[in-house]
Amino acid sequence: MKGERPTPPDILHSVFGFDSFRGPQAAIVDHVVGGGDCLVVMPTGGGKSLCYQVPALCRPGVGIVVSPLIALMQDQVEALRQLGVRAAALNSALDGAEARAVERALLAGELDLLYVAPERLLTDRFLDLLDQAPLALFAIDEAHCVSQWGHDFRPEYLQLEVLHRRYPSVPRIGLTATADGPTRRDIAVRLGLGDAPLFLSGFDRPNIRYTVVPKIEPRAGLKRFLEERPGQAGIIYCMSRAKVETMAEWCIAQGYNALPYHAGLEKEVRARNHDRFLKEDGVIMVATVAFGMGIDKPDVRFVVHLDLPKTIEAYYQETGRAGRDGLPSEALLFYGIEDVARLRQLMSASEAADTHKRAERSKLDALLGFCETARCRRQVLLAYFGETDTKPCGNCDTCLNPVETRDGTIDAQKALSAIYRTGERFGAVHVIDVLTGKETEKVRNFGHHTLKTFGVGQDQTADHWRGVLRQLAALGFIAVDLDRHGALVLNESCRPVLRGEQTVELRVDPPRRPATRRGRRTGEPVAVSEADGGLFAALRALRLELARDQGVPPYVIFHDTTLQELARRRPTDRFGFSQIPGVGEAKLERYADRFIEAIAAFDD
Repeated sequence: MKGERPTPPDILHSVFGFDSFRGPQAAIVDHVVGGGDCLVVMPTGGGKSLCYQVPALCRPGVGIVVSPLIALMQDQVEALRQLGVRAAALNSALDGAEARAVERALLAGELDLLYVAPERLLTDRFLDLLDQAPLALFAIDEAHCVSQWGHDFRPEYLQLEVLHRRYPSVPRIGLTATADGPTRRDIAVRLGLGDAPLFLSGFDRPNIRYTVVPKIEPRAGLKRFLEERPGQAGIIYCMSRAKVETMAEWCIAQGYNALPYHAGLEKEVRARNHDRFLKEDGVIMVATVAFGMGIDKPDVRFVVHLDLPKTIEAYYQETGRAGRDGLPSEALLFYGIEDVARLRQLMSASEAADTHKRAERSKLDALLGFCETARCRRQVLLAYFGETDTKPCGNCDTCLNPVETRDGTIDAQKALSAIYRTGERFGAVHVIDVLTGKETEKVRNFGHHTLKTFGVGQDQTADHWRGVLRQLAALGFIAVDLDRHGALVLNESCRPVLRGEQTVELRVDPPRRPATRRGRRTGEPVAVSEADGGLFAALRALRLELARDQGVPPYVIFHDTTLQELARRRPTDRFGFSQIPGVGEAKLERYADRFIEAIAAFDD
């Protein structure tokens, strides 16, 4: 690939098939090509990979990419080889002979990019190999893993500072999609990038619609959501392995092509399910957060959280796996009082230092504020990452269905009183039965039908009181004792409310049905016009056939956005085909004739 030193625009066009860089990409690339270090924070789908791939192809030597996951490495390598780039990965998935072949290619200068896990990179053997190889740069992907303030801390990342000391003349670029202010500062210190410039791109993903709904009959809500998205690829996140298994079975029973993924599965099963998710259309992965970091699949149309993630950073990272191709996508979160209880309990049980616990409490409060807000959700999300000068987005549930707020002081006093008078021994269901005057056997057995609070809330529904209790927990007025089967207990902070010295503002929960796009009844992205839809489907079928022949994911051949442009422009020769975004020289040579033939056959 390397001979004369090409310029970044040359590489961008001839290899990647694009005519211009986006946002800060050009400035980042020029800085690294010139030998500079930097830290890049750019949203998923914003083009982080180009920020080190292009410089690696412009500079002499091989670019070493530190990546935390084998699956991610393989994904990137397959995509680069499709582009004609000499790329390889060195990881535990290779046998001895394969690993030695990669090492020989490294030493012979026959690689443009080499992906390696931090554990292998830090071995004496690999560092000795690097001492003998011409090095273009070091790219540290998923750089938030180095920070203990980040949501996915990996201890081995802490040792990567050795690169700066051992190879001071080789530029280093740290990259992440998810880092608030403290995390960014921590990354810079721990990687020795304190004096390097920070390239901070906007965090907004305008193509993602954010929706948060109360966790009331979540399976019914999920069923409605999936029914409107047949044939679409998506991820459903659950907190536990057991729930992953149960929900995967439920999705299959509903007729969906669903697969489970969690750390408890056999390694071969995980690998097979991951491979199917990447290479088949319309697969739904039901997973714990063990699945997903760095997923390159561009056509994930939705991410659903059936349980609350731990932080806004985790939520942003996980929802960011939807819509990497820039096409309309959905993020749906089910959220209830049990989520608040579980996360608060985990925090209390943590053996972390007080400073770390305070930071974790602050992060949880920010996440709960996002869930309970009546403002534009995107504004709240972006403000967390420091972007405060934004306008309502018009593409989240609170913008599409504005949420009312009300003085909920009287309701709060009724609920707090019911918890107190029943002895702080019972869960939400029993407390709600007392509030609504439901004379169950349990209520009668404990004599709670004789309490002053029995029936004081009978003018409202059980769903109404669930929302009140959830918000009181989020506000810190009550806690849920999971060790006592979810008993609701009062916190000291509720005393001013009970005495009438403090008012409580509550949001009015919208109807149960999550906000959805009307009229979307197929798995095709909405950006395809009706006139071009048939050709787009034919091109997707050809892409799938080619991908299966090569054993690669369809999107490494062409993204949906490229197929859409082919369907719209309908090129009839190689020159016209070369003008399509995403078509570089290698893909022009490899695929132009087959796709031009398919377009001509469709138009006949």
